[in-house]
Amino acid sequence: MKNVWIICRKELKSYFASPIAYLVITCFALIWGYVFYMSTAEFVRYGFMAEMQGRSAPMNVNEMVIRPLLQFGATVALFLIPLITMRLFAEEKKTGTIELLMTSPVRDWEIILGKWLGALMLYLCVLAASGLNVALLFAFGKPDWKPILIGYLGLILQGGTLLAIGTFISTTTKNQIVAGGATFFACLLLWLLSWTAYDNSGSGQIMSYLSIVTHFEGFAKGVLDSKDVIFYFSMIFFALFLTSRSMESVRWRA
Repeated sequence: MKNVWIICRKELKSYFASPIAYLVITCFALIWGYVFYMSTAEFVRYGFMAEMQGRSAPMNVNEMVIRPLLQFGATVALFLIPLITMRLFAEEKKTGTIELLMTSPVRDWEIILGKWLGALMLYLCVLAASGLNVALLFAFGKPDWKPILIGYLGLILQGGTLLAIGTFISTTTKNQIVAGGATFFACLLLWLLSWTAYDNSGSGQIMSYLSIVTHFEGFAKGVLDSKDVIFYFSMIFFALFLTSRSMESVRWRA
């Protein structure tokens, strides 16, 4: 595992040595902050209206603020994750350093896992930026922290799945723009599959089950279901397995 962490640290440092990390974190923080402000403002306005009308309407900050935020964050990840993964292997191929990497005394799975973990670490930094807003809710209110942790676990698992898919796509081309565009298309397709939930046919239910949105809904509600966790881990394993096969094909062509 030593080689994995060395590659992981190298990837994470390379992100912050370029504008990618700062661009992704800034964009996510600004968008999340704006939606957080709008959600909390609507929550406060609803409370004032209920008080003026003499109604004792139940106010749940987890349901009215945090849950929509988590669902929105899962959607924004579709646009940001391609920016993170597009350079993982495509840049190595373009600069010719892929040959040096593959001839080094490091196994393919160590290279793949190290690069994927480096991308995941950057994604965790992105999510950490959103934690500052959530911390304000604890400073001025009393939200339930358990559903929040479960929701963030869902964001991490969903992000890890999409990052694994992006890692595989990055091995198939040396053009970063193509890798980013193809990753976005794949992420969007997995998101759109949730629309087939209204199709009661067998194929419709299967396609709906393959959607990343379908399995995130439980996390957003604060419900930890083993089938959703198993789905995400299975998708991560399958995508990284495809990545290893793609790496082998590069060796054969070489």
